[in-house]
Amino acid sequence: MPTRYRPLTGVALVLLATLFSNQVFADELNAANTAWILTATALVLFMTIPGLSLFYGGLVRSKNILSVLMQCFAITCVASLLWFTVGYSLAFGDGGSANAFIGGFDNILLANVLEGSMFGDIPESVFAMFQMTFAIITPALIVGAFAERIRFSAMLLFSALWLLVVYVPVTHWVWGGGWLGEMGLLDFAGGTVVHITAGVAALVAALVIGPRKGFPTQAMPPHNLTMTVTGAGMLWVGWFGFNAGSALAANGDAGMAMLVTHISAAAGSLAWMTMEWIKYGKPSVLGIVTGMVAGLGTITPASGFVGPGGALVIGISAGIICYYATQAIKQRFKIDDSLDVFPVHGVGGILGTLFAGIFASDALGVFSGQGYNDGMTMASQVHVQIVGIVSTFVYTAIVTWILLKLIDAIIGLRVDLEDETQGLDLADHDERGYDL
Repeated sequence: MPTRYRPLTGVALVLLATLFSNQVFADELNAANTAWILTATALVLFMTIPGLSLFYGGLVRSKNILSVLMQCFAITCVASLLWFTVGYSLAFGDGGSANAFIGGFDNILLANVLEGSMFGDIPESVFAMFQMTFAIITPALIVGAFAERIRFSAMLLFSALWLLVVYVPVTHWVWGGGWLGEMGLLDFAGGTVVHITAGVAALVAALVIGPRKGFPTQAMPPHNLTMTVTGAGMLWVGWFGFNAGSALAANGDAGMAMLVTHISAAAGSLAWMTMEWIKYGKPSVLGIVTGMVAGLGTITPASGFVGPGGALVIGISAGIICYYATQAIKQRFKIDDSLDVFPVHGVGGILGTLFAGIFASDALGVFSGQGYNDGMTMASQVHVQIVGIVSTFVYTAIVTWILLKLIDAIIGLRVDLEDETQGLDLADHDERGYDL
């Protein structure tokens, strides 16, 4: 390069470095953080469609594949519009005197989310969209509990009402300035907000709607495990946006959250696989991917607070405990939670929320996390975590039961026996997933 151009090149490099630095714009927009949360938002949406859709779709029988894909897709659309109209405002808005329990109506139709509106150092539009993807996947998780037997209309109505009266208030309690957040609950990415609410709602739904025809005596194996593994891989990748994105910054918290998420997923997979290998003599594909989801769900509330050592313990515990929970729900209690939503997400969310209060400690050697907030000890933090678990569990169970009974009285929850036997693809949509 000619010498006379080198000063100009140096100036250009300085300008470029300034352009992409963390504090670039006069309005304090952080370009790096914004780019990461935009990416994380896409990853979380990718978890629902196509990830969860394919994961669940492969697990049902072939006559119901389209119904599950349709339910996940429709929930994505309904939840998006509800979040836009009122959900975001009630979850993250100012509720005045009622602010501890629910937000306000100050941001209906995202009225105050303008191009220049900021949430910290990222655009508020990006934050609202990121949170929208959480509001989408949470009711979609519940689909696995009543798969193959619920009316499509009842599913839509339930999902919409549940989002507004369960998910939105709990989100406000934990992340929107509500009472659990003020108590100091540790829930980095949704142990209470997402996994406990979805898991408990799934358990209640399975009890209220009742088992599928033939359960538990008739075998109902997955019709396409290849599809399920494909969806599982998408969930694993998408979960990095779910957990690491919850740092709301491209920083060390996000990096550690991504690392511990991956470790827990791998440990959960191998732990579940090993349990089945010991019991049945062969490791199963279904077992290893289910263990992955258990590991991911369980690390979620703790992902921003624990270190790699703690993540290993959390993942192994998730694989073992969620495995036994699945066995107990279906074999001992005879509850037809079709795709194991409660034992995987509900139990995983409870376990992870509790473990967050333990492994956040900075006094556990190789298993230490980031440390507690000022004034908190392990005993006091675990107490707060238990309060969060119990309150979320009880509130979700009661309100979900009321919603299901109300919908059943108005339009009916369940398809008739003939339609269930025929399959929901034809009964609800007059289409076939496979027509060979």
